[in-house]
Amino acid sequence: MSAPVPRLARAATIVMLFFVASRVLGLVRDVVISHQFGTSRALDAYFAAFTIPDFVFNVLAGGALGSAFIPVFSAALAQNDARRAWQLASTIIALVFVVLTAICVLLAIFAREVVALTVARGFASTEQLLTADLMRWMLITPIVFGVSGIVMGILNSYQHFVLPALAPVVYNAAIIAGALVLAPTLGVYGLVAGVVAGAVLHLAIQIPLAIHFRLQISDLRFKIFNLQSAICNLQSSEVREVVRLMLPRTLGIAAVQINFVVNTILASALPAGAIAALAYAWRVMLLPVGIVGQSLATAVFPTFSAQVARAELDDLRTTFSVAFRATLFLTIPATVGLIVLGTPLVTLLFQRGEFDAESTRQTTWALQFFALALFAHSGLEIVARAFYALHDTFTPVAVGIGAMGLNIALSLALIVPLQHGGLALANSIATILEVMTLLIILHRRIESIDERRIARSAVRIVAATIAMTMVLVPFAQHFASSTIFVAVGGVLIGASVYLLTALVLRAEELAYVIRNT
Repeated sequence: MSAPVPRLARAATIVMLFFVASRVLGLVRDVVISHQFGTSRALDAYFAAFTIPDFVFNVLAGGALGSAFIPVFSAALAQNDARRAWQLASTIIALVFVVLTAICVLLAIFAREVVALTVARGFASTEQLLTADLMRWMLITPIVFGVSGIVMGILNSYQHFVLPALAPVVYNAAIIAGALVLAPTLGVYGLVAGVVAGAVLHLAIQIPLAIHFRLQISDLRFKIFNLQSAICNLQSSEVREVVRLMLPRTLGIAAVQINFVVNTILASALPAGAIAALAYAWRVMLLPVGIVGQSLATAVFPTFSAQVARAELDDLRTTFSVAFRATLFLTIPATVGLIVLGTPLVTLLFQRGEFDAESTRQTTWALQFFALALFAHSGLEIVARAFYALHDTFTPVAVGIGAMGLNIALSLALIVPLQHGGLALANSIATILEVMTLLIILHRRIESIDERRIARSAVRIVAATIAMTMVLVPFAQHFASSTIFVAVGGVLIGASVYLLTALVLRAEELAYVIRNT
């Protein structure tokens, strides 16, 4: 195994620990919110209002910009030209700040018209007014997150992952505080206050270390937000390269975000609680995706980028194979676990306060369909970053746009028979086909993705998952009346059977996961 893999394992372990903490806090956040609001129309308005700022950030400054920025910044560092790298960083930060501020101000001015035509189209007029007002406040967050995302990319490029991974933890903690302290008196506005405060803390916690790295290579007069210098560097080759890489990726992320907007529009016409139920189910499904897929992808991306910059394709293939197989090993059994144990898990987590049995039914209905593509969502995080490291942002975009079209078509077809569950199923089908298509293209692009080894691992993983399912299903059925016992015991029994079977089948991913966690 090549030298970068142990470094990758250490980085992935660090990131995974903080992703676990972030996801656990995210889960606590959702538990607190569910207790306060259940699946009420007010919470529907909150989630609908959140959709537009989230769309702006993700399309203009989220994964697209990070995916384009890190390879160019890392390449400059790899060439021992830190000054050039930091000129790029200051320029991109200034550009992101100005563009996002202008867009968010315009959206705030026309907030009522925007929500009435999009995410709150099926709401009553008073509900549309509430959604617009909530959106205006949350439009602060894309600006802050845009800058924070670049700072995060800088630290990751220096192979420092602790503070970037800690930032989401702080963000979720702030929302929890808003829900606990402010929501009882301010209602959903308390949640909004927590969201804005969390975004500010997300950035603030990372800035000291970013400045520390810059001060190591320059004099104390340097300012990370030097706008005048940034404007002068707008025509540099590095900035043009970031923009070139970003534009196709922006289209790809826009395709994904359009799916969310369309789903919210469609769900707004369904009975109250549909939007909230979809949001709860999506977040439960994203818990293992964040812990496994996103943490591994965050850790592996700078390594991918450096290997491509040094033309080390053999190491790239090895690193990709290790990361992808580890992802499958952890997410395929989690997929089955969420489907079999969905109802007791949702009941245990959320059913209290305003979140009643009907809320549990609505959420579980969506969760079982979302869970079908858990492994695909996690694998997509790894596969997409391999393309970004190769400076190919067009291919994932083209495939993503096709997946978007399929998702929308399936959503329209499935919403009638399955209600909001049809929207979740449409998303899963499209995502599975998307990741399969990208794997085939990546194989052709780099000649090999170690597919035989991946296939052998997949067979062992599926076999171990089948063994787990054969034990888990009768257990869940027999003790169905004991929610806590089924939820907790099911997770422990399922994990034990799966890991024991994997050990018997000599799944090498088991040793890798144990060794590096």
